[in-house]
Amino acid sequence: MFRILFVEPRIAGNTGSAIRLAAATGAELHLVDPLFDLEDSKLRRAGLDYHDLAVVTVHDDLAAAMQHLSPARVFAFTTAGTTLYTEVEYVAGDVLMFGPEPTGLSEADLAHPAITDQVRLPMLEGRRSMNLANCASIAVYEAWRQHGFGGTR
Repeated sequence: MFRILFVEPRIAGNTGSAIRLAAATGAELHLVDPLFDLEDSKLRRAGLDYHDLAVVTVHDDLAAAMQHLSPARVFAFTTAGTTLYTEVEYVAGDVLMFGPEPTGLSEADLAHPAITDQVRLPMLEGRRSMNLANCASIAVYEAWRQHGFGGTR
């Protein structure tokens, strides 16, 4: 399946929603420190009772995450990306990488040599960004759609 990578997420509710997304789709969720307390009530509420059904791994920093996820392809989602997320032919094990709210991935993050491509979700002109959990959901479901939604009922 696919892997979601949140670099230094700041909003517990978004990460809770991503836990629920991971549980519902079979994707893995990887989180890069620093982050909030994983016992945060907002995270628990957003993730409902899906925490035990999701694979969640916390990494000390981006370098450790990239080493753990290597040699997978890494698609960094950024408003500056030139490739649309629908133009990528996803393969099992691909990493869908997202930056913190509200800043997104830093220039240093985007310069990481493991990144295969910088991709974007289309938005109307003049809009700054979209919700992190929503972006991850759109990306995961596109990748999964390309693989016929395997394992679903």
